[in-house]
Amino acid sequence: MKITSKMVKDLRDKTGLGMMDCKKALVECEGDTEKAVEVLRKKGLKVAEKRAGREARQGIVEAYIHTGGKIGVLVELNCETDFVARTDEFKGLARDLAMQVAAADPKWLAPEDVPEDVLEKEKAIYAEAAAGEGKPEKIIPKIVEGKLRRFFEDVCLLEQSFIKDSDKKVKELITEQVAKIGENIKVGRFTRIVLGE
Repeated sequence: MKITSKMVKDLRDKTGLGMMDCKKALVECEGDTEKAVEVLRKKGLKVAEKRAGREARQGIVEAYIHTGGKIGVLVELNCETDFVARTDEFKGLARDLAMQVAAADPKWLAPEDVPEDVLEKEKAIYAEAAAGEGKPEKIIPKIVEGKLRRFFEDVCLLEQSFIKDSDKKVKELITEQVAKIGENIKVGRFTRIVLGE
């Protein structure tokens, strides 16, 4: 099948990746755009994994005030170079993350940031509830594990569903941007202020 420049351009518009990467993916997938998107996503995830260990000391602090001025958010988003920190894509990601914090009210960045005493308390509540429902003793740990996963999805920013695309977690959104931009990106910290609290 002949790969046209329009096909390459359409795929590039869809993924934000380079023309040559898009053309190679289309050739590999015999012109099937959907398969090419999958191939590029997998490639992007591998690139993002390689970049994860690199230092990210540049970046921006994004401020977002929710409509009505009752909620304010500050998010520190880090990258490797000042050049990337000034791009519209990076600023857009920081803005999306600030809006996510305003809307979803995460308490911690990642599951490993949740204090041990909070985890133990949650585990005890879930185990007691499962026992109270008459669940067999041997499956209670699995029930607790499942409920903890849902707890992390509620209270940890990186585990939350992205407010603009609920099929995607926030950490996946960041990984996609790492693949697209070509630098390591990390959320440094965030804070959410609610009027009167």
